[in-house]
Amino acid sequence: MGKRGPAAKPTALRVLHGDRPDRINTHEPAPPMQDITCPDWASDAARAIWARLAPGLIERRVLTPWDTDAFLVLCEALARYRAATQLVNGSALLVQGGSGLMKNPALQVQADAERTFLTFAARFGLTPSDRQAIKVEVADGDHDRANRLLS
Repeated sequence: MGKRGPAAKPTALRVLHGDRPDRINTHEPAPPMQDITCPDWASDAARAIWARLAPGLIERRVLTPWDTDAFLVLCEALARYRAATQLVNGSALLVQGGSGLMKNPALQVQADAERTFLTFAARFGLTPSDRQAIKVEVADGDHDRANRLLS
């Protein structure tokens, strides 16, 4: 059985919103500080979305090096949504099948692959809301980082 209730709020947002300190995970794993770039396997449409959304998320430390693949799935999904909207506006997303009209099977394959990836991303704490629920021991040098987060 999975986690219950709404997705947890990322720690960075908890701090910004002034949540009680006892509700903030000070032992959350922290990704390394390094440049964040769009993966080279991104489509052109996803790259345009990445260029529009990523800078603000990187600036606020919501998008980290650990999150690039999950964020690219989001960008690709939005690019596919745009393409699907254009198809619907110009024609339909139904194809002729053996028993009449049916949904294009490629759309189901895509949706299944995305769902699978996001399930695994959550299990590994690769998104901010999932990462806040993971507790790890903080090394002595990392206590300052946790205290800066809470101040």
